Amino acid sequence: MPERPPARTGTTRRQGPARPAGESGPHPHRSVFRPDIEGLRAVAVLAVLAFHAGIPGLAGGFVGVDVFFVISGYLITGLLAREAVSTGRVRLGDFFSRRARRLLPSAAVVLAAVAVAGAWLTAPLRRTDLANDVLAAALSVANWRFVSQQTDYLAAGHDQSPLLHFWSLAVEEQFYLLWAPLLALCAFAAVRGLRAARRGRAVRGAVALLAVPLVLGTFALSLYWTGESAALAYLSTPARVWQFGVGALLALLPWHLLRGPRPLRLLCGWAGVAAVVGSVLVYDATTPYPGTAALVPTLGTAAVILAAIPGRGERNVQGAYGVGRLLAGRAPRAIGRLSYNLYLWHWPVLVLAEVRLGPLDWPAKTALTLAAVLPALATLRWVEQPLRRSRTVSELPRRGLAVGVSAVVLPVVLALVMGTTALQHLGPAQPVDLKGLPQGAVTGPGLLARTPGTRPPQGPPEPSPLQARKDFPPDGACQVAPAETRSPTCLFGAADSPGRIVLLGDSHAGQWFSPLLALASQRGWALQELVKQGCPLPRLTVHNPQLGRTYHECDTWRADTLDRLKRGPRPRLIVVSSLNRYTADHKLLKEAWKHTLTALRGTGAPIVRLEDTPVPGKDIPACVSGHLDDPQACDFPRSDALRPDPLPQLIAAGAVPGVHGVGVNEVLCPPAAPTCPAVRDGILLYRDDAHLTNVAAVLLTGRLERLLTSTGALPPPATPAGARPGAGTKPDAGMPGTGTEPDAAGWTEVFRDGFEGPARSRPRSAHWQYDLGTCCPGCRTAFHTYAVEVDLAPGAEEIRWYVDGRVHHRVRAAGMDRTTWDRAVNHGVFLILNVAIGGKLPEVYGAVPGPATQPGHAMRVDFVRVATREASL
Repeated sequence: MPERPPARTGTTRRQGPARPAGESGPHPHRSVFRPDIEGLRAVAVLAVLAFHAGIPGLAGGFVGVDVFFVISGYLITGLLAREAVSTGRVRLGDFFSRRARRLLPSAAVVLAAVAVAGAWLTAPLRRTDLANDVLAAALSVANWRFVSQQTDYLAAGHDQSPLLHFWSLAVEEQFYLLWAPLLALCAFAAVRGLRAARRGRAVRGAVALLAVPLVLGTFALSLYWTGESAALAYLSTPARVWQFGVGALLALLPWHLLRGPRPLRLLCGWAGVAAVVGSVLVYDATTPYPGTAALVPTLGTAAVILAAIPGRGERNVQGAYGVGRLLAGRAPRAIGRLSYNLYLWHWPVLVLAEVRLGPLDWPAKTALTLAAVLPALATLRWVEQPLRRSRTVSELPRRGLAVGVSAVVLPVVLALVMGTTALQHLGPAQPVDLKGLPQGAVTGPGLLARTPGTRPPQGPPEPSPLQARKDFPPDGACQVAPAETRSPTCLFGAADSPGRIVLLGDSHAGQWFSPLLALASQRGWALQELVKQGCPLPRLTVHNPQLGRTYHECDTWRADTLDRLKRGPRPRLIVVSSLNRYTADHKLLKEAWKHTLTALRGTGAPIVRLEDTPVPGKDIPACVSGHLDDPQACDFPRSDALRPDPLPQLIAAGAVPGVHGVGVNEVLCPPAAPTCPAVRDGILLYRDDAHLTNVAAVLLTGRLERLLTSTGALPPPATPAGARPGAGTKPDAGMPGTGTEPDAAGWTEVFRDGFEGPARSRPRSAHWQYDLGTCCPGCRTAFHTYAVEVDLAPGAEEIRWYVDGRVHHRVRAAGMDRTTWDRAVNHGVFLILNVAIGGKLPEVYGAVPGPATQPGHAMRVDFVRVATREASL
């Protein structure tokens, strides 16, 4: 909500000398109090309050902010222009000092109150978010923080911020930070060498020439963003500048020279109010906004202001029947005076009350909104008015600026303290080391493999709530954003292998990236990820909240992806998954799935549909952060988490031949319980309100492999020497057997060194040669398993390099001359181990040397083993 400057058209009440004939623009020394504008503020704030309270029939109340923007542009631009006309310059220090002492102290009180209340009412993880919100609000960049959150699909699912409404304050501050200096510079250039009597036309003409293209350009940008990004269109400063500009043009153009017949003024005023009120009644969440829809309340506000601008020889044009007379009443003016503080207080009251009490209906929200009048009145009475009227503060600009700086510093300090305290409570923030995870269960009701009768893991969940919030699959940018219409190639693992698993769907498919990459790598295959955020894989046309419109990009992406799979090489397996909440119409959903699956069957590849996972519907990491000792408090109803899904019935009935269905929901949400767990066997399952943590997905790798192989869609792996078949196993699990007997996979161990000698002893010289070397990039942060497999099978000779059981690189004999190949492979096996620590190496990776990276530390190698296997016929 914009600043509440005095509702005047001038800078002083004192009547100045007569204006020379022919000068354009409002009289430079004339000041007329506009009580109707103060009452118009009441209309604006009541509309916003009704919208936030959810009062039925008033869903378009968000247009109240547009009304404030136009009023602010009119009053502030008029004030600056008149100062330029009367004095020949604009004193920017005075301008920003006035704004600082009027706006910032009240905002600081609200921010401080929210920080303190948030530390008491919100969960620790939510406090870190709130601390960042306070920082952004105090520094007048809140709108850009919320833009980044609302345009990021993967950041969805967090609770609403009690400071979301500060976006409009940030927009206004950013606008005037640029507009006031531009206006001052323009006015200075226009009045150079002119006498005072000729300044009016020059100043207003020059500034209007600046304002007109600004209005047109930013309105065009607003239209574009309304069609491309709802968050940018609604919250960003460039998309809102034109509304301030409309108000500025009202203050700059010579409307006062127009007398206008009284009926026309009456019609203009009442039509303007009707436009604003009609927008409140007609618009709702489905209205593309701002866009052309914002013209109605914006021009309506301009009409109300214009209807009461005094004409030539007039001092007051309210009239007995004008809308200005209604708006200038005592009650509207009283609400208008309170509007700024009421706007600041009402939203935090609503949001924090719901944090404490849960979701509320509109009568309760209305009562809370009315209760917000009390702190708003207190802030107006004891903070805003004393500072605005203080001669001590107002006599020198630097004092007002000092008040403003203090009002910024206070919430910033509180936010830093609150955020730091919350982080200390939340535990580790670094990514989870997947090598240290326990073993996931392949069968049975539990998530983890453990001996019957043993107790589940005790202590804080893993990952921690802070880690869970960022525990995404490591697939880079392969989950394409809403605005994109084509997936990159996104091949992982053995990219040059003819074998390939395709992971296809939306972000609920993308959460299975890590398990499927492990399964592909164990077989020497590649994994291709074709995933688009918020895009249903069945052929459904949906609305996208990030774009704020029909999701045409999804339809284009789906068609393109299916066509690529049809024309490309045949995959060894296609795994599809999708959120099961895009429509409640089961008939429509069945037909949509049939269309997509029929297209996929045309590839000739086996298809497995992976059942959608439970949807908690609330921010699980935030909840768990407040219940570390009792995570069961964050469990959620099974009936809401698992929606009926018609596709398994189609698959079971053979209606989509060639498609298998599998799922792991019996582990994620045991069927015998009425609720689904947020934490299972000590593992935090969800990273937000709908998606699994990567840790949980990794632990389900073995179970998923069993399900896929049992359908016949996935062949068993041929584990290479040194491979590690699944995350969460011991470092040597799945390795060739000890001694001379072949293991189950046919590998016979011929060499092993576990480095089990005395501490600080050197490797056995009979087996190893070692020396000190020089720095070589290759920093690692955890244990990894490296393997080289030399395949001498006739006609298929190649060398494969593995990292953690995944094919990293391969070289084929067919790709070189025979002599080079023989020299490379026809000799005894040797291994080169290299390490570099300390020195300048950490700086290469943007780090600094620490206790673990100082020179003198030994290289840590767990084991080395060599095995052979006869080629199978």
